[in-house]
Amino acid sequence: MTPAKTARLRWWIIGLVTLGTILNYLARSTLSVAAPTLKAEFSMTTEQYSWVVLAFQASYTVMQTVAGSVLDTLGARLGFFLFALGWAFANMAHAFATGWQSLAFFRTLLGATEAAAIPAGVKTVATWFPPRERSLATSLFQMGTSVGNMIAPPLVAFCILAWNWQAAFIVTGALSVVWAGMWWVGYRDPQDHPRLTKAEADLIASGRKDDVTHKPATKKDVLKSRSFWAIATPRFLSEPAWQTFNFFIPLYLVAVWDLDLKSIALWAWMPFLAADFGSLAAGLLPTWLMKRGASLLASRKITMTIGALCMIGPACIGLATSPAMAIALFCVGGFAHQMLNGALITLCSDVFDQSTAGTASGMAGTSAWIGGMLFTLLIGQSADTFGYNPLFVALAALDLLAAVVLWSLLRAPAPGSRQAA
Repeated sequence: MTPAKTARLRWWIIGLVTLGTILNYLARSTLSVAAPTLKAEFSMTTEQYSWVVLAFQASYTVMQTVAGSVLDTLGARLGFFLFALGWAFANMAHAFATGWQSLAFFRTLLGATEAAAIPAGVKTVATWFPPRERSLATSLFQMGTSVGNMIAPPLVAFCILAWNWQAAFIVTGALSVVWAGMWWVGYRDPQDHPRLTKAEADLIASGRKDDVTHKPATKKDVLKSRSFWAIATPRFLSEPAWQTFNFFIPLYLVAVWDLDLKSIALWAWMPFLAADFGSLAAGLLPTWLMKRGASLLASRKITMTIGALCMIGPACIGLATSPAMAIALFCVGGFAHQMLNGALITLCSDVFDQSTAGTASGMAGTSAWIGGMLFTLLIGQSADTFGYNPLFVALAALDLLAAVVLWSLLRAPAPGSRQAA
């Protein structure tokens, strides 16, 4: 029996990617919400906790490039399915931790398997969407990163208060197992999907006339491309902000404002709601700019720069006189980062061929996570001694520098060029 055709199937596909991203970030964010409980349970110092975070970051950093290549080799359907099962079981394994060392080991496994989420999203966008829709499609699955972080505080706090901290990891991991099955059943590439209408297939194909030309089509071309470094370097500079928000907001609220777990559950999700609006802005603003004459690449660069300028907000957190004011400034930071990051992530699907989009995104992600990892080391070494305020100022400065680098390096390809310039 032939399956019924589905109108606007590409948006259902990106919705499925978004759900997977939500659960990916819910799993990784479980630790940050449970961190005050686990620090007390295992008598961890902030420095030891930073090593646990670093274990995740190190494996994630290495595996971003590997995951991107695996996805380009196996295809998005099988590759994303296997990685999703991997992170689901790695997350549930956290329930068996007995100290910070074993916790770090399980974080290593989680980082290695979760690394596929963003490259898989980028590859899906490059495969299913014409250029003018890519920023919105990317913003939708990027919103999943914020929603996952937003859901984590109340859900994890509920699990800990109702049962125990082990239950938090079991529940959040099990949800990803369910999603892996949904992905396997629901995803195919456009040329293989039985529910894709001819009209939508023609729309996807015809829209590519507005695409960037002379895209790098091999892994060697990606590394030689000026465009790759124009994306990878700003991601290296800007990623520390998002990882700080992901891993240290609950600890900051405890250390600076002496909030308890219930108060953290009440406050800590708000910056990630604001981040959703930043993701949405990253999807809508480039389209608005292109309708008014901006080129494809210029629309991404302008969007990224506006986000970087907004990062001045969280740089002022040291001036906050209440936890509510601090959270408000974190909200500005969440909006700003996801706006600029959405533009950078979309660029991978703009300037690289479908066959290398996963690889390019993965390698750019590795660059980003090296930056985040180095900044986590800095937090671990200095937060207890100097406080968090100088670190937030540094995050804003790095994002502004990232905008300068993007404008300096990213240019339209020259006529006759064999690769994106």
